[in-house]
Amino acid sequence: MSTLESSLAGHAVSKPGASQPTNEGLDLIEDHIVPQLDPIFLEYFKSVIAKKPPAHEIPIEHVRAHPEDFRPPCALDTSVGYERVADHVVSSQDGASIPVRVYHPDPARYGPGPYPVHLNFHGGGFVLGDLHAEASLCLSMREAGVAVIDVDYRHCPEAVWGKCIQDGWAALNWVRDSHATININPTSVSLGGVSAGGHISIVLQHMARDAGIPLKLCMPSVPPSTDGLTFEFYTQSPFPSFHEFRRGPVLPWKRIQYFGQQCFPRDRIPELRKLWPDWWLAPIRATNWKGLCDTYVRTAQCDPLRDEGEAYAMKLIAGGAKVTVKRYMGCPHTFMYLDVLKQKHEYDADAVDALKVAHGVQEIPR
Repeated sequence: MSTLESSLAGHAVSKPGASQPTNEGLDLIEDHIVPQLDPIFLEYFKSVIAKKPPAHEIPIEHVRAHPEDFRPPCALDTSVGYERVADHVVSSQDGASIPVRVYHPDPARYGPGPYPVHLNFHGGGFVLGDLHAEASLCLSMREAGVAVIDVDYRHCPEAVWGKCIQDGWAALNWVRDSHATININPTSVSLGGVSAGGHISIVLQHMARDAGIPLKLCMPSVPPSTDGLTFEFYTQSPFPSFHEFRRGPVLPWKRIQYFGQQCFPRDRIPELRKLWPDWWLAPIRATNWKGLCDTYVRTAQCDPLRDEGEAYAMKLIAGGAKVTVKRYMGCPHTFMYLDVLKQKHEYDADAVDALKVAHGVQEIPR
């Protein structure tokens, strides 16, 4: 039992006169949202998140100077001390060097390879993240018997938005071109990511189809599918969840605006829109929905991006793709980063199961 679960259990049996749980910190969440959230998360919010300065008030310069303070709770340094983990560099379209970290599965369970491969694109609003951020998720996913490649694409504001897509495309092609070097099967490729990384993965899903590159699976989690980072007002979104959870606990509207300021400064939006196809910014506005790969879309109940992620899934279904959609109840946007939540462990197990099925992986009989 986790520390927070133990704490909640204690609250449940408290006696008159004993110390009672406090709601201090929950005033930061709108009243109608609180009953929808998992009680374990609410305890975490009060004890951890509510005690920190609002993330949207922290200057980007400070964030860059102290990256260790802004990594998600699941972050892990796997650069040393972990078996079958190796770093490589991918050259992007403009010659930029993109770090990637490759996680190979256990040959005692899955043989000597070559292995199926899954590309992971981390979350962070296109602004935050590195090879530490989702390392624990990558370690978990390789338990499916696939090699996992974590891609540290370029971030805003140092790089113009859209370079992240080019970097992801370069990583996908690197996998296909360098498969012998990294012992993977280039005919069995999947990709996915959390939040901003989910956005990258669904754009690449369309690009791969257009280039004739077969994918076994696209696995976006809590993905934005609109150009919400360019909105001036939250009311510009047509999706109810964007309105309902605009003052939610993890990705409130002010945090979305913060990311938008780094990626799409208001005075540069017209210029930036001209750099890329419109559907790169808003994949839900793509014009061709035929021939797209199998997709597993995962959303969170108490997430402003919930409805647009599920609407993207409906577009895929209408186009003829095989799609699975799962909504994790009681959860905020980045619930998969929080080890105290049972839904996070369910999420990890779901990813392993989905990757095994998509790639047809079987363990060596013991």
